Amino acid sequence: MLKNTNLRLLVPVFIFAISLSCTGSGQEGLNARQLQDLLKKYPSADTNRDGTLSRYEALNFRKKYSGQGKAKSRNRKGIKREFKVNPGWDLERFPDHATCYKSPAEIKAIFEKATKGKQPAVVSYPKTNDGRLRVVGIGHSFMMPGYKTLPVICQGAGMEPALYTHVGGGMTGSARFKWEQENGIFQFDGKPFPKLLSSIANVQWDAMMFGPYYNDRPEYYSCWIDFCLQYNPDMKFYLSDAWPQLEQLDKRPKSEAFFTEAVLDRMGKEKRAIFSKTFAPLKKAYPGKVFVLPTSDAMVLAAKHFVQGKLPEIEGIHSSIGKKKRSLWKDQLGHLGPGLERHEGYVFYATLYGKSPEEISETIKFGGSSEFPSPNLDQMFRKIAWEAVVKHPDSGVAPR
Repeated sequence: MLKNTNLRLLVPVFIFAISLSCTGSGQEGLNARQLQDLLKKYPSADTNRDGTLSRYEALNFRKKYSGQGKAKSRNRKGIKREFKVNPGWDLERFPDHATCYKSPAEIKAIFEKATKGKQPAVVSYPKTNDGRLRVVGIGHSFMMPGYKTLPVICQGAGMEPALYTHVGGGMTGSARFKWEQENGIFQFDGKPFPKLLSSIANVQWDAMMFGPYYNDRPEYYSCWIDFCLQYNPDMKFYLSDAWPQLEQLDKRPKSEAFFTEAVLDRMGKEKRAIFSKTFAPLKKAYPGKVFVLPTSDAMVLAAKHFVQGKLPEIEGIHSSIGKKKRSLWKDQLGHLGPGLERHEGYVFYATLYGKSPEEISETIKFGGSSEFPSPNLDQMFRKIAWEAVVKHPDSGVAPR
């Protein structure tokens, strides 16, 4: 690893090299050879430590040391992209006192003590004949729209919802953070809060869902998967790939005219490549068990429909650029705009159940205004969600 003194001397050269390859609109990218050469000189730029340097990591490294990173961090309202990870994650085994090594009865007792009986020690849902899935999930604000709308979509499809989550804002909803918190290890040493572990170990579940976070590693998910399979060997696992964000771009667009279909496709491909570094090893390690919730493809498709003039009532792509309230994304970080909550929920439903939300004939009680999204726009969301799911090679859903 480079010492700080050397890093300060070499970073300007790195910034210059990246600038030469990513000038203009940000549509041009570093080729594989350039990225390989840069990685040899600046190994710390490989933030997820997978041995390869992505264009996204290169740009983030450049922005961090050119002064752009500090400005952006102030606008992110506490969202951390750079953070220290306890070295215990590099060991073969977690500390012996980790909750995951306890018996189901012991885990239940630990959670009862942590909550002082104010929460159910074990949440369970009976097996039913309507095809519903019993699902546990973790995640942050990018997952909350889907977690909020999935239960009512299931009700519209004739099933009572069976979703139990442990969520948080930003990093506190990541797979790594929640594992440390539930197990009482590392930053939560001696303070376990096994909300999901207690229920997973003591009753039956069909699936688990995850939201991604910066600098993810496969092991942040495999620990959850291994624990679940120990008690529920038939469970399946679904990782959301989020969606393209403005921070992928070298420069902030001056107007929404920048977002052509070609640009949107490129950003989507970049996002998939980044996500694949976490997902591909899990897919290989757990064949037939791990799948993608293709929210990224669904949002790219939605944005392309808008560019084509096929999304009635939607006024813009990014409210932070176009200043339109009814935009697909509502802020710099990339949270979903109004009405898009159901779009993510439809992606979750379509992936979990392998059914098109277009087939749901009953009224789905989302609440809020009945004027927006209109029934026509709602049907477009369902159509786009299904298209994204059946076309993604790792969703586990084939077109019928």
